[in-house]
Amino acid sequence: MHPSILQSALSSQGLRGILFHTVQVLSQAEHRAGYCAFYEECGRNPSLEGALIPPIVPCRNYSRARELTGEHYRKLKEVCPMLDKGLGSTFACCSIKQLTSLEMSLTLSKALLVRCPSCAENFAHLHCINTCSPNQSQTVKVTKVMNVTHLGKTREVVVEYQAYLATSFADGAFQSCQNVRIPATGGFAIATMCGRYGAKLCTPQRWYDFQGDTSNGLAPLDIDFRLIKPGEVEGVPEGVIPYKGRALKCNETTPSGGQVCSCQDCKESCPVLPPPPLPPGPFRLLGTDGFLVISIILFCKDQNCNDVSQRVIHPAEVSCADRNSMAAQAFLSSVFQKWGTFMATYPLMVLLVSAVVVLGFGTGLMFIELTTDPVELWSAPNSRARQEKDFHDKHFGPFFRTNQLILTAPGRKGHIYDSLLFGTQNFSGLVSKDLVIEMLLLQKKIQFWSEDLNRTASLKDVCFAPLNPNNSALTDCAVNSLPQYFQNSLDNINAKVNMTELGVTKEVDWRDHLIYCLNSPLSFKDITDLGLSCMADYGAPVFPFLAVGGYRGDEYTNAEAFILTFSLNNYPRTNVKYNVALQWEKEFLKIVQDYQSNPTTNFTFAYMAERSLEDEINRTTAEDIPIFMISYAVIFVYIAVALGEYSSWRRILVDSKFLVGLGGILVVACSVLASMGFYSWIGIPSSLVILQVVPFLVLAVGADNIFIFVLEYQRDVRKPGEEREQQIGRVLGNVAPSMLLCSLSESVCFFLGALSTMPAVKTFALYAALAVLMDFVLQMTAFVALLSLDARRQDNNRCELLCCVTVATQKSNQPNEGFLLPLMRKYYAPVLLNLGVPVYFVTKRGFNFTTEEGMNAVCSSVGCDQFSMIQKIQYAANHPEQSYIGISANSWVDDFIDWLNPGSRCCRLYSFGPNAGNFCPADKSSFLCGRKCMAKPSNGVLRPTEEQFNRFLPNFLGNRPDLQCPKGCVMSIYTQIIGETFQKSDTSRFMAYHTPLTNSQEFTAALLRARELAYDITQGMLKINGTSPDFEVFPYTVTNVFYEQYLTIVPEGLFNISLCLLPTFVVCCLLLGLDLRSGLLNLITIIMITVDTVGFMTLWGIHYNAVALINLVTAVGISVEFVSHMTRSFALSIKPTHVERAKEATANMGSAVFAGVAMTNLPGILVLAFAKAQLIQIFFFRLNLVITLLGMAHGLIFLPVVLSYFGNPVSWPLVPTDELRLMMRRSTSFLSSTRGAGPSSDIALPPTEDDIT
Repeated sequence: MHPSILQSALSSQGLRGILFHTVQVLSQAEHRAGYCAFYEECGRNPSLEGALIPPIVPCRNYSRARELTGEHYRKLKEVCPMLDKGLGSTFACCSIKQLTSLEMSLTLSKALLVRCPSCAENFAHLHCINTCSPNQSQTVKVTKVMNVTHLGKTREVVVEYQAYLATSFADGAFQSCQNVRIPATGGFAIATMCGRYGAKLCTPQRWYDFQGDTSNGLAPLDIDFRLIKPGEVEGVPEGVIPYKGRALKCNETTPSGGQVCSCQDCKESCPVLPPPPLPPGPFRLLGTDGFLVISIILFCKDQNCNDVSQRVIHPAEVSCADRNSMAAQAFLSSVFQKWGTFMATYPLMVLLVSAVVVLGFGTGLMFIELTTDPVELWSAPNSRARQEKDFHDKHFGPFFRTNQLILTAPGRKGHIYDSLLFGTQNFSGLVSKDLVIEMLLLQKKIQFWSEDLNRTASLKDVCFAPLNPNNSALTDCAVNSLPQYFQNSLDNINAKVNMTELGVTKEVDWRDHLIYCLNSPLSFKDITDLGLSCMADYGAPVFPFLAVGGYRGDEYTNAEAFILTFSLNNYPRTNVKYNVALQWEKEFLKIVQDYQSNPTTNFTFAYMAERSLEDEINRTTAEDIPIFMISYAVIFVYIAVALGEYSSWRRILVDSKFLVGLGGILVVACSVLASMGFYSWIGIPSSLVILQVVPFLVLAVGADNIFIFVLEYQRDVRKPGEEREQQIGRVLGNVAPSMLLCSLSESVCFFLGALSTMPAVKTFALYAALAVLMDFVLQMTAFVALLSLDARRQDNNRCELLCCVTVATQKSNQPNEGFLLPLMRKYYAPVLLNLGVPVYFVTKRGFNFTTEEGMNAVCSSVGCDQFSMIQKIQYAANHPEQSYIGISANSWVDDFIDWLNPGSRCCRLYSFGPNAGNFCPADKSSFLCGRKCMAKPSNGVLRPTEEQFNRFLPNFLGNRPDLQCPKGCVMSIYTQIIGETFQKSDTSRFMAYHTPLTNSQEFTAALLRARELAYDITQGMLKINGTSPDFEVFPYTVTNVFYEQYLTIVPEGLFNISLCLLPTFVVCCLLLGLDLRSGLLNLITIIMITVDTVGFMTLWGIHYNAVALINLVTAVGISVEFVSHMTRSFALSIKPTHVERAKEATANMGSAVFAGVAMTNLPGILVLAFAKAQLIQIFFFRLNLVITLLGMAHGLIFLPVVLSYFGNPVSWPLVPTDELRLMMRRSTSFLSSTRGAGPSSDIALPPTEDDIT
């Protein structure tokens, strides 16, 4: 339709509106000094719709620049001071209206750039030159005008022009703004001003192109910036002179009094810091691994020291140690012999009393409490991380609950999209419209009936809503996902429009918007004609790393995973909404699992909820209970079968030990129940780890003692006239000291282990100590009685289980050695003896934020200390590989100062009316709110007084950020950075981000570095006047309570294991009659087992943590079983040489240890390989298998060899006199034959037992 026809039609209807026609400027305008290309405002740009601010454009007006006077001059001096030449000498090409509009436009950008005065000045300089320069026609070329009719008057308006800038000015202005930060996000301000390129790919040309692009929603007309290099003339119209004013550097002061930019915003302002020290290198010798060199030297040295001399023992005088050993053995043997005879004589009474005692302890199980909270389980209440967590949760509330869903679509074919604006882009098979919509529908599904709220509950009832925490709607919930780039709107995803760019018309759709938002997530409007915002519906940006994953570099559209994150408030456990949050997470998991099981689902899922850890522990524990039951059943069957004598197949049912094996298992179970019941009585909670580990440990210890006792009884021959009960007592007297040695060592070991600060280790040690002690007591009572009853049955030739049935075949009177003892004696012993999130920096009470000195010690903008709190965190972030700080901390202090700056619209006061003098929001008109909260400072450094600080801070905290005031804050953005009413010494926090942490080593190192940084910050802030001496800054991350253990777990582990090793040495020495050498060899072997276990943990991928420490403490206990019995058997042997004594100990005791410990543990451990829980697989199957195999290797291979070298000589008081005299004669004869002489006259006979007595 012709414009004149359209105008007639509109006029005939009596309507007033905008009438325009397009005129392409064909003729070249003149470019002369002192002339304007346009002047005054001529209404809205008719070609723009949906702009974020009114697009007021200037009138085409080629005329002389106007001299400014009065209010006009004052306004120019305020908005564009760089054009001020003095009153009477200042000319400009802009009216007061244009200056007012320019001021408003600059205010929006200055809100982000004002932290760096030179950047803000350069930015204003650029646009002042384009709008107001008296030589405007020499620097711009109008390329497009339109006729606009408004209020009956038609005028030409400029809707597009070219601006010519010298690269010296353009590059300098860009460089001054390149590093200016946005404290609230930790990102760069320029990322919001460079469109799809973001901060990383932004260049001067791209920066200016975005500023002059009307599609950004802020530019009122299109500006084609032409950056001209020195001497370049091609493309420059005749008469045009590119503007080459001087751009200020970021480390320069401004002519208006602005200070140099801070180090955080300007690298040139940073002090020269020494590089961080490099980590120490590995230990090296001769250019290679030092430990390897030492090992080779020691190995070579030992090659000449492996011969065992078959030394003939010469009798010697009885030493004090021999007397002590004899007295200790005689005393213990006598006591246990009498005790065993009594127990065997009254078996039924003993069993009854034992059952009553166990039941008495067991009733405490009614009060049992299971600790499932990981924090309570692994973090001590008085630990530093736990105290810091409690402090943080008390003042700021618990860290929000994270529920995350990672969706992939493997196998889907991607496509290439030819975008009108962005060119050819690769889209993976995942990033497709149907999957984006499917993801959107999935995240809206979760609703359920809440008994606690007595109504239907949804995400809005429990979600973390940072910008509207008090009355949250669903759109206020912090849900980070890719559909948030479309404000979770199906209409926005489906939107598409034809767009013309550079004469090419194409359809733009969701893909163009997505490409733009992934690169510019802070934009309120994309550059397409869709005109959609990139901000999430809850008002915050969604950074691409929170929305997609599995991409390379910046190829976000080629991502292989969608990330959907729901953030929930983490209410205290006493709050009714805590249960609602748990229920929401339960429904979330259920919906995801149902969705995943649907065969039509296009996604593959990985998901977790905040409750997943506890749920998974409970689930896998329940699922693995049958595995544990099978494991114990296998052990029981083995014990029942292995304890049998089987002298004749006719006596199998008589000689079997099914009931004895069952009794042994019941003794173990009763000891565990008694221990758990006792501690439940006194209020010490248990845990799932205790339920799984302690029975296994006690079974290993108990089975060993059972085998030693039963096999010794089977190998013994009843003496003439000796009663069965007396024989049992005599056998018990022989083996009980060895059982006491192991049990007492282990029990004391575990009781000392309870000194650990780790709750899980402490409770495990207490439960294990009492269980081992109770197991020994029940073995000395109930099991002795049970064996007595079984021996009575066997003597009467009655079948087991069928006691009324007898067999005729009599039991042999010969000792039953079984299968293992001959094998060990004949083959094994002779052969053997010839052969490794966000982080908050929380400030405690005692620091005054309201003083200028206090603010400067924290902030990072103009005028702040170069080593302020935020600046130190920034220095750390500059070295993320060592500090593990990825993004510097946000700072509400910086944002508050920027919010107060009179250069922005954020803090203004009502000029008149009932609210005169009160705070005026940024969305109110300048007419109503003409007063600024603070005047422009004379020194360029804005700081509120204490009165202003306290007056305006509540307004700042309640000011929701928007386009007019992006520096606004809502208290929940910082989640109660301060209390309800801020006092000068209140607590606060500042959030930074760690680099991605993937394993326990990185989490631990990050915690350590953060604490070192916080300590350095604390020391600096303590120097500020008025700071309390007990003031402290500490880092808080939700994972600290779990990984703090790794900071101390090595010394903690050494302490606990040392406490366990000490009693094994002491008890061994005491019970062997102060035999220090045997105790030392015993200790060395146990240490070797423990060290080798740690080494195998590294080789098999078993991480060293609190669970591993529990198992290492267990390893010490099991090692005692492998080692101490052998050491005592060797010490009590009366064979003449070390080798023969080692052979005897290996054959007699080694067979019992192998059957009782190794063969008892191994079948049960192997069954655990089928457990589903990774915890069971790694820390119970792998680690216990390693412990058992290493214990067996050291106890049955290494120890006998060591004893044959370094064991004590025979203890003469233990040798019967007649045997000793025979040995002496053999020794004398041997010496005579070797010396060529008769018996030596100085060889004294050993004393008799009467002499010793």
